[in-house]
Amino acid sequence: MNNKYLYWITFVAINGGLLFGLNMAGISGAVDMIKGEFSLTDSGLGTVAALLTFGCLIGALFTGNFTEKYGRKKVMLFTAIVYIISAFGCALSESATVLTILRVLSGLAVGATSVVAPMYISEIAPAHNRGRLVSFNQFAITIGIVLAYIFDYLLMGLGENSWRYMLAVPGVFGIVFFVFLLLKFPESPRWLLAHGKKDAAIKVLTSIGGETLVRTGLPEMEKAMLAEQKKEKMSFGELFKGKTGKVVLIGTLIAALQQITGINAVIMFSPEIFKAAGSAQGDSVMQAMIVGMVNFLMTIVALWLVDKKGRKTLLLWGAVGMIVSLAYLTLEFSKPVQNGTGVLIALLVYISFFAASFAPVMWVIISEIYPNRIKGVAMSFSTAVSWLCTFLTVYFAPVIQGSLGLNYLFAIFGVFSVIAFIFVKIWIPETKGKSLEQIELELGL
Repeated sequence: MNNKYLYWITFVAINGGLLFGLNMAGISGAVDMIKGEFSLTDSGLGTVAALLTFGCLIGALFTGNFTEKYGRKKVMLFTAIVYIISAFGCALSESATVLTILRVLSGLAVGATSVVAPMYISEIAPAHNRGRLVSFNQFAITIGIVLAYIFDYLLMGLGENSWRYMLAVPGVFGIVFFVFLLLKFPESPRWLLAHGKKDAAIKVLTSIGGETLVRTGLPEMEKAMLAEQKKEKMSFGELFKGKTGKVVLIGTLIAALQQITGINAVIMFSPEIFKAAGSAQGDSVMQAMIVGMVNFLMTIVALWLVDKKGRKTLLLWGAVGMIVSLAYLTLEFSKPVQNGTGVLIALLVYISFFAASFAPVMWVIISEIYPNRIKGVAMSFSTAVSWLCTFLTVYFAPVIQGSLGLNYLFAIFGVFSVIAFIFVKIWIPETKGKSLEQIELELGL
């Protein structure tokens, strides 16, 4: 096994995740300045922040078909170009409308990345460490979030235009991603095989795992492909019928629950939450950096545990930790004056449990449970639903905070965390250590 090459490929693929994190959190330090620059209301601010996720929804929905038709690598190259254009465009925006349109454009790239990166990694990774390698994508997202907070903090002192520099940062990383993709980065062997390019697929498999991987992996892939070819091409409507429908429902619900438990609202508006708890602007951005750092560190814990303890165990413990911390935050923000330290600790506990469970494991599960025949379309659908939930969460978070208060916002997230626990307990299958073909067989597809 050529681990060095395997990790290089994974590293390049997860650069999309890094850009995902930079785009999601990069606006957090700029929120106040953008609100002032364009005289926005709470609802207007929610729109500018949330329409990134609307772009993600559209990007995710159509990416599956494009990855099947043009390949995983070409889609990644396209997203890198969109990241570059949208980031520098946002930085140069002269109106809220232009800024919003370009945020939607960057969302298209984020949505496409969120489908293609886990899909690609799951297809090149050996079964014994596939969970860890797919989770690296979430790890990269957390690095992007930390970097976004750090850049926001460092650029905050550059005057009234500092928000422009904050929004330009992903453009620089987009250029790096594009260059990496043009270097030694192969197409997915499963996609090559499905498109009659067996020699190219063998070449990629040999580079990753030598003759052993070709000898053991190729026959299993060909057998699965042959079985798929005998089945009729699946239409979009068939995603919702029979056994396939049940699996798609499971994948889609876990994707939705990952978001409606509140993570992106907390990431995007954490400086505002700390300000509501009594922190000054500079302190609140610094505290947001701590949130990002804990998110990053706890994702390392998930990387360590996902192939040891299994997917289901991590999800259950994650839900419990989120429920406890959200219950505390609900009670704390019901008081006239908040304990700032308590709020920080509770948010860190919430982030910790989410980062070690739902954050990476959702992507692992949906990249594993869908058979190759429907993987592109099914992952697109589930990820699009996830982004719809993110859009609704990020849009309504400042509105609920402004009209009802943060205690109601955290209570809503807490209720969804309880639902998530029950759902995982009853319906999520354990996929640890199983080949994609074995998982397909066990699910009766």
